[in-house]
Amino acid sequence: MIKHIEETVEYLRDKGFESPEVGIILGTGLGQLIDDVDIIKQVSYNHIPNFPTATVEFHKGKLIYGKLSGKKVIVMQGRFHLYEGYSLQDVTYPVRIMEKLGIKTLLVSNAAGAINLNFKKSELMLIDDHINLQGKSPLAFRGVELLGERFTDMSAPYDAEINSQFESIAKQNNITLHKGVYVSVLGPQLETRAEYRMLKLIGADAVGMSTVPEVIVANHLKLKVAAVSVLTDECDPDNLEPINIEDIIANAAKAEPNMITLFKELIRTL
Repeated sequence: MIKHIEETVEYLRDKGFESPEVGIILGTGLGQLIDDVDIIKQVSYNHIPNFPTATVEFHKGKLIYGKLSGKKVIVMQGRFHLYEGYSLQDVTYPVRIMEKLGIKTLLVSNAAGAINLNFKKSELMLIDDHINLQGKSPLAFRGVELLGERFTDMSAPYDAEINSQFESIAKQNNITLHKGVYVSVLGPQLETRAEYRMLKLIGADAVGMSTVPEVIVANHLKLKVAAVSVLTDECDPDNLEPINIEDIIANAAKAEPNMITLFKELIRTL
């Protein structure tokens, strides 16, 4: 993996990806932040050596380098998921690349279902902690100690100072920003009523199929990390309705401007 990382980093540096400060991973349906980036360079995932091979869903996936709120950023326009058949090393490979290129902070967004029924559709949740139910770890491979501490501390995976700044920005902009625990499951099927009840019992406030692997690796690399969930549906097991993808996309679109405000204003303060 070390050789692959070196090859990928060299390719991107040759393309002009120089000294980024912040990495951003955009979740499903959350791509409008790109409109606010002053793009300097962009490369399709398919053209980047050793990058995961894009699936049909992400054939337009791009790694974008530019300026946002006065800072140099790298933005992943489209992420990889375990449910697409990738390995955890594939899913988290871009985080390792962004760190080698120079980022010190990683900001993550995702679309999630609200298990805490005090949280409503199209609101945002700041992730304060997480539960990994994907069944694996992105650090469980031979030679991981050559890339960072094998037994990575996860007592505080999300940066408290950045989270505090997010909360302050939300208050200043009259944005509803809940704080809670995100649980990551494998997917791609949605949860049953019994599963939603179980997730609530173990302390989850929102559920999704991403983010946790990237956050684990970011901690492995000692990056500052923060993550925000866009709540796209309400997971009430007593009144559960069949999934409506169009409704989920509409709810994500409604919440996205608030997420963009949070990210832009936070980056300005870094």
